[in-house]
This record gives sequence, structure tokens and C-alpha cells, in this order.
Amino acid sequence: MKIHEYQAKALLAKYNVPVPRGEVAYTAAEAEDVAKRIAGSVVVKAQIHAGGRGKGGGVKLAKDATEAGQIARKILGMTLVTHQTGPEGRLVQRLLVEETLPIERELYLGIVLDRVQGKPVFMASAEGGMDIEEVAAKTPELILKETIEPGLGLTPYQARKLAFGMGIPPAGVNGAVAAMTALAKAYEALDASLAEINPFILTKDGKVYALDAKITLDDNAIYRHKDLLELRDLNEEDPLEVEASKFGLNYIKLDGSVGCMVNGAGLAMATMDIIKYAGGSPANFLDVGGGASAEQVKNAFRILLSDKHVKAVLINIFGGILRCDTLATGVVAAARDLNIQVPIVVRMEGTNVEMGRQILTESGFNFAVAEGMRDAAEKVVRLAQ
Repeated sequence: MKIHEYQAKALLAKYNVPVPRGEVAYTAAEAEDVAKRIAGSVVVKAQIHAGGRGKGGGVKLAKDATEAGQIARKILGMTLVTHQTGPEGRLVQRLLVEETLPIERELYLGIVLDRVQGKPVFMASAEGGMDIEEVAAKTPELILKETIEPGLGLTPYQARKLAFGMGIPPAGVNGAVAAMTALAKAYEALDASLAEINPFILTKDGKVYALDAKITLDDNAIYRHKDLLELRDLNEEDPLEVEASKFGLNYIKLDGSVGCMVNGAGLAMATMDIIKYAGGSPANFLDVGGGASAEQVKNAFRILLSDKHVKAVLINIFGGILRCDTLATGVVAAARDLNIQVPIVVRMEGTNVEMGRQILTESGFNFAVAEGMRDAAEKVVRLAQ
């Protein structure tokens, strides 16, 4: 689950990560009031779930409260397009107004899970303010890494090593160490999958601050953090993905023409790959899970067909907990109730597969039953074209 910058900073502040003074604003008048309370120059920042906001015109400096209000009127309601939003952009509905700081240097801090080691890795770089992907591609040696041992956290020794490695002067090392260890504690306590500060700044008076912050929370651990569910902004998510989550379905919209309905994330990835191999392009990733009911299958179909770009649907199921006859019953019910117009290819194997195929054959609908994954992919791509 992604959250906004102002929300991430509020969470980090609870763990003693230093952040600038600032408040969220939903109107130009509110932005002006926040700037008056800060009493000085401020930065007005669009709040969307995407990076590159500054390059897209969503981050502006204001010398006083009046100018902050004027800038807020221009940014609120704009469709902000960045390299992470895609050409459709995102509607700006809230702002962060915060104090400006005398920046001496911009650094980078981040924590992600290293799936090879099975442990979190703390990353730091002197090249802050830039896309870390660009730094990794062009100058990977500038990214310093320390593995975080479970139960120990980021140790002061590791944090000092990173601080000196980034070239932080001795007077600023203690503050940087405290901020880095606090960030690591926040990452663990919040069950985050990503915690990033870019830039992490060193000011002219030797202090450090999280000038920007990004936190992604692990959906699988949200049950332990019911309070964090309040931070979810449905306006920032794809409407079909939001609808799918209501029925316990894992759905991600893509830009192709072949709708995919599978059970199991591994099978979903393989299905998307083989569609590409056959010359097509998947329109989505839709995992109905191992224990889907006929009703869930019906809802999955409804969500799939809500995407107007879908020209054909491939159902690729390996029957285990989700029996093939249950799947077939749901598919037939969906075809009757939803007036499905696009062609459907079904490939199924596993528990009650013969019963499932019989249900499809006797349904009266013209389902194309495939003999294997390759046959299924070739058929659905041909039908989609």
C-alpha cells in the first residue's frame, strides 16, 4: 500500500527521523494559512503517488503566504504528468506546505528487502536528489549498502560507516547516524516493503532532515496495523484494482488486449510471458487465488470486462483447492449474467478437470477449450487480433 509524502513524514517523525515543519492542505486558503503559521518562505508540493513531481511542475517555492496561496490555486486540480504516472497523469487533490531549509548537500537513504539474502538492505548514496535507478545504472559504486540483521537492526557502527562513506563531515555524523537508525526502526515497526528518503539533506548549520519521504507498506502485514488503513487514498489507485480488492482478488491493470484470469501468482507470470511469446500483450494480471468461489470468478470476469481494451480472455487454471468444476460454474454464470461479447479461451488441468470441461461444453456458449498453455496462448492471441 502506497501512502503520500506528508503521511510518510508523519510516520517517520514518530520514530524521531527529523522532518521539516509542514502541514497538508486541501484548498488554496488552507495552504495560505499553513504558510502563515510557518512564517517564512515555503515550498508547495503536490501530493500524488508518483515521483518526479518537481520536473512536472508540482513543486514550487513561495516567498510568503500570499504567494503560497497563488501557487496552490494553480497546482490544485491540475493533472500532473511525471515519468511515473504515465501520459494520463494524476489529478492533484492535496498539497504539502512546508518550510524551506538552507541546503548544503543532498544525499540518499533507502531500505528494501533483498530477496536473495532474505534480509533488509540499507542503501545510502552521496548522489541524493537524483533518481536512484539512474545512479545504479551509471555509477553503481556510489551506492553504499549495509545488510540489516534481523533482531539487531541497523547498528550504530553500520550507520557511521555509511555516514563517512557519503562524506558527511564529522560535526554532522551523529545526527545522520541517529536519523539512519531511526529510519531502520520505522521500516521494521511499520512492516514496510520500502522506505526511502530522497533527498536526505545536510543543512548549512550541520543538521539533517528528510526533505522527501516515500514509504510503501506490505499489504500482507496490514492486519497488524489497522490504523494505517486510514492512510489509503483510493483516488490514487486504479478503480478496477480497488474494485478487485473488495472481493479478495489480486488485479493489476496493464496496457495489452488479452485479459488473463489465473489462480496463483506464479501461473499468472507464466501466462503473461507465454502470451507475449505468442505475439500478444496481456491486459492485466488477475489472480483469483487458490480458494476462489464461483461468485468470485463471476466478479473477476466482470472486472476483466470493464476494461474496454480487452479483446479476448484467457482463463488458465490449475485445479487444486479451486476445483475445475467450480471455475467452470463461475465462468458459465458470468457468461449468462454479463452478456459477454469477447471470445474466451479456457485451459484447465487438475481436480475435476473432466467435469469442468463438460460444464463448459454443455453450457451452450462457444468457449474455446485449449489442450495446453502454448495452444491456449496462440488461440487467445489470434482471437484478440
